[in-house]
Amino acid sequence: MELDELRGGINRLDHTIQDAFTERMELCKEVARFKQAHGMQIFQTDREKEILARIREGAAEGLESPSAVLFQTIMDISKYLQYRELHQTHEPYDFRPLGIAPDSTVACQGIAGSNAEAAAKQIFGDGCEPEFFPNFADVFEAVQSGRVQYGIIPVVNSTFGSVVQAYDLMAEYNFYICRTTVVEITNCLAVRPGTKLEDVKEAYSHPQALSQCGRFLTRHGIAAMQYSNTATAAKMVAESDKPIAAICSERCAEMLGLDILAHGISDHVPNFTRFICIAKELELSEDADRISVMLRLPHEEGSLYRLLSKFVIGGMNLLKLESRPIRNGSFEVLFYLDFSGNICDSSVRAMLSDLSENLEYFKFLGNYAET
Repeated sequence: MELDELRGGINRLDHTIQDAFTERMELCKEVARFKQAHGMQIFQTDREKEILARIREGAAEGLESPSAVLFQTIMDISKYLQYRELHQTHEPYDFRPLGIAPDSTVACQGIAGSNAEAAAKQIFGDGCEPEFFPNFADVFEAVQSGRVQYGIIPVVNSTFGSVVQAYDLMAEYNFYICRTTVVEITNCLAVRPGTKLEDVKEAYSHPQALSQCGRFLTRHGIAAMQYSNTATAAKMVAESDKPIAAICSERCAEMLGLDILAHGISDHVPNFTRFICIAKELELSEDADRISVMLRLPHEEGSLYRLLSKFVIGGMNLLKLESRPIRNGSFEVLFYLDFSGNICDSSVRAMLSDLSENLEYFKFLGNYAET
């Protein structure tokens, strides 16, 4: 046969497959309505395993696994369409309008002059006077307990990526992300008045800030010393009688009366950090267009592929995929995902229902406007 004839045969089969696929999906919608009327679950593990076993058994030699992947994908599409059918009439998530106000109570890690305080003022206005806590866990706890209405947490830097401590804590506390903001980080080397650069052998700061200024520190032979926060490091330097330095914001250095020996010492300029604003209850702004979730995948062949394919099926853009180890000695990981969408959309609710009902662990982290 000539190539054109072979291609013609493929085209005819493609039309047949497409027609059969369309018919199958229509039948699946009918199945969804039946399950809804009879109070049945969408996902039935035994039924899926039965179909895949039959497909493998009936497949041509060498096509057992490819056939299983094909039909697994078809069933995943089917489940999503069934969820979407059900959510055409279901009520959306229970939320309240975003209540950002200048007099809101806000928790930040560090002290006055920190980048977290700058983020809080960008969100709540210059009149915001946040309550400061020693570490990120305290901020999460203050929000979860209701001591404050909102908390400010850094999550990712434009140069050195995710703030891993923040992601690790997300699994431990109950909260919702309701807003984000981006702060330009202007790192400087700050010392007590009279201290000379050649006398400085150690610089203290948060690990992220130290990483962001690695080239400067190496060039000047200054050791990087980790501290809980850039602003608290600057406060410690201001109270010390040793010739040490802090890497902090210029505003922080000025507030504490420190001399700035070097401005703009980040390896890459401009340098930005994204902060999230968290609340105890689910709050939603009218322009919310980004959703965050965390989940654990089963140790099964193709589980990550199936997860990623769901976003293609739903027509949603996956914006971020982060993994962090579960600290129980198992070498398992939690995945943190951001994707486009709004929970008032039935397609998004279908996706969230699919994930929450078919995974062993799933947590919805919020829906908010991307900045």
